[in-house]
Order: sequence, then structure tokens, then C-alpha cells
Amino acid sequence: MTIEAVVFDIGNVLIEWNPERFYDARIGEEARKRLFDEVPLHEMNLGLDRGDPFRPAVYDLADQYPDWTEEIRHWHDSWLEFAHTEIAHSVRLLRALSAKGLPVLALSNFGIGTFELALEAYPFLAEFDQAYISGYLGCIKPEAEIYQRLEQGAGLPADRLLFADDRPENIQAAEARGWQGHLFTTPQDWAACLIKAGLLTQEDAQ
Repeated sequence: MTIEAVVFDIGNVLIEWNPERFYDARIGEEARKRLFDEVPLHEMNLGLDRGDPFRPAVYDLADQYPDWTEEIRHWHDSWLEFAHTEIAHSVRLLRALSAKGLPVLALSNFGIGTFELALEAYPFLAEFDQAYISGYLGCIKPEAEIYQRLEQGAGLPADRLLFADDRPENIQAAEARGWQGHLFTTPQDWAACLIKAGLLTQEDAQ
């Protein structure tokens, strides 16, 4: 089936996002494990992905756990150190697809405040033809609604979409709707997928 648009997740596909690595460097692995066991940081982050206000959500949680106040506040104050580098080969693939005239879309679980930070730090995030960011939409992957919103906005049949994401459950939800999916592990494997699909040449995908 002909692919008419390519859909990128952002975190760990285009930008490395690893809060655990940040905390390991700051407080050590053992303390980081206690922090993540005792404080619902990822649950709070899901709230951000649904559109909760960035600083109030983080600081309210910090107030609930006085033993970890400083560490929790880093989720706001040091967030760009969680997302500390772009995945350069993936960015080149995004730009190569755009240069071919193929619509390139984003579908990402991302908070409003965090996305604004990322957009300033990584200007290539403004290069998508359309961006479907969960915080603005109020729904997250792998819920059906966010995929439906993209389908409606793109105006394309589901089987004309090729989607790269690093989380199996997000790919499974897309494929259940008829999308073509690629579980992202490395940019080299993603490049090979795009070449196999006839969207890029070997030279394009370097």
C-alpha cells in the first residue's frame, strides 16, 4: 500500500528523553530508584501529557513529598537536561522525507509547557507539516482518540500512514486501526524501513 504521510513520535525517536539518567547522575542510582518507587513521577508526567499546567503540577507534587522536594522540582527546573540531545540521524530522515515532498507529521505524548521548551531548544520540531501533541489535544497514546484526531486532520486513510514510535503499545494501537507501524529502536533500522517502503533511497537515508 502506498504511504502518503510519515508520522514520527518525538521522545526517544527524535530527541533522547531519559529522566532516570539525569537523576542517576545527580543523586546516584540507588537513591533514584527510591525516588521513583516512593513518588509517582511518571503518573504526574502523564498528567502533563494530558495538558496539566507544567510548573504547578510538578511543584504541587514536590510539596506532597518534603523528603524529595528538590529532586521533584528538577522535573520542571531541569527538564531540558532530561531531553538533552537530538537524535541527529532521525532528524536527517525527517528532513529527507520533507525534501521529497512527503507530508511528515508528529504524534507525541508531550506536555504543553515541556513542548514549548523543546521547540525553543530544537527548532526542527517546527518543521512538521502537522503536529499532534497530546497536551494540546487532551488525549494521549495509546488511546484511540489521538490516532483518530490525526487521521481526521491529515485526511488520509489509515493504511496510508507509516508511524515510528519507541513504545510497542503505541505501535500496536496504530496497527489495530490499519496504520503501518515501525517499532523504533535505532535510526539505522528506521532508515532501512523507509528505504524498504520506497520512500527514500540509500543515499537519502544516510
